[in-house]
Amino acid sequence: MKNDCKLCAIKSEAASKLSAEEIEKLSFSCALVKFRKGDSLIRQGTFSTNVAYLRSGLAKVHIAGPYHEQIVRIVKAPSYLGLPTTFGDKINQYSVTVIEPAEVCFIDITAFRSLLKANSDFSYEIMLELCRNELEVFYRCANRTQKQIRGKIADVLLELSERIYNSDIFRIPLTQEDLGNLVDSSRESISRVLTEFEKDGIIKLAGKKVEIANKKSLLLISANG
Repeated sequence: MKNDCKLCAIKSEAASKLSAEEIEKLSFSCALVKFRKGDSLIRQGTFSTNVAYLRSGLAKVHIAGPYHEQIVRIVKAPSYLGLPTTFGDKINQYSVTVIEPAEVCFIDITAFRSLLKANSDFSYEIMLELCRNELEVFYRCANRTQKQIRGKIADVLLELSERIYNSDIFRIPLTQEDLGNLVDSSRESISRVLTEFEKDGIIKLAGKKVEIANKKSLLLISANG
């Protein structure tokens, strides 16, 4: 589906820095695609020909390791995906899979690079997003190696509440196996900790639906690791 970028209500901060002529060029080089939960947006090890802009929905960024998959982070729209291949390796070094129905704009990588060279304000905003993403990965890596399982699960619940859904009531968009791959733990450990949190009155569970009943305790568990 072709997309008219000048009429888009979900422009990125970077795209808002483009001139009318550059927006027209972006539109010509962009295709809008709708995805269902479980669909693959980017596959690790494949040749990159596009930059993806997640207009709506949620996606997980994950890497295949020698023993199991590692989920690096959860991406909330609006956000760019596949930026590292814009500047460096032409081969995708990770996969991206939809975890909530999504709309994605695929931008031809040659046109995207041309805009980066032509418009310094556009380039600056893209670099800011790259830096934010890198810092988020560093922070998550430190938590994985230094926190106990209760602290890790508290972090995930707080992230879903405060960054993803902006609500203390939400549905967990990941399976327990995915949660384990996100925090380096087993599915059984995830289930045990969630049950403990419920017994302690910290959360209320109904299937995948979660209500944070005692955020103060959850923040304390996160802080203490």
